[in-house]
Amino acid sequence: MSHLSERIKEVELRIEQACRRAGRSKEEIKVIAVTKYVSTETTLAAVKLGLAHLGENRWQNARGKWEALDREAEQGIIYRPTWHYIGSLQTNKAKDVVGKFTYIHSLDRLSLAQAIDKQAAQLGIIVPCFIQVNVSGEDSKHGLEPDQLFTFVEELAQFSSIKPIGLMTMAPYEAEAEETRPVFRALRELRDALNERAQAANSINTVTELSMGMSNDFEVAIEEGATWIRLGTVLIGKEEE
Repeated sequence: MSHLSERIKEVELRIEQACRRAGRSKEEIKVIAVTKYVSTETTLAAVKLGLAHLGENRWQNARGKWEALDREAEQGIIYRPTWHYIGSLQTNKAKDVVGKFTYIHSLDRLSLAQAIDKQAAQLGIIVPCFIQVNVSGEDSKHGLEPDQLFTFVEELAQFSSIKPIGLMTMAPYEAEAEETRPVFRALRELRDALNERAQAANSINTVTELSMGMSNDFEVAIEEGATWIRLGTVLIGKEEE
């Protein structure tokens, strides 16, 4: 627990320093603790230390943690954390995720939007989603191509149980984090261009959030406008299986 607390404090300091360099407030940055490489016990410890947002990329791996933390919250032992689904989501798995994960960070195709919308409508909820954009163009990355974004957003208007709130991307892993800057800058510029289009059309459907930056590059992402950063090993660590 003490080692985890030290990690959290170190990350908070680095966030503060990045915000200072960018002329931003630390309150603008929200941290998602990615728990995919740690146990339920470590995840519970993280929540007890104040990490209120948890991220997982597969329901089958998250299920045990979700159920354990849900029981703890029901008993009043912990505050209920907010779950974020951050991995590529198969259409047939939407029913497992919607209603348990408050946010979905990987909306990238209409078939998935339809599946999310259908499940959300059955539950009577609206799901805040990030649209995933493959800014780097890597074949190994999921997401829309940047030039598909504007049309995709227009098509999302047909789904009343989905609320697009921002964009998400993953930068290539670089030994030097500075090399990721063009990717993050491009996502911010896409968001701004999307909002300019909305304003020109007298639409109130603007997006404000940018989910970008991970353990290796989150400081650069903050400098380029990230509002949500997804941190695993640097924050929570990695345990041997």
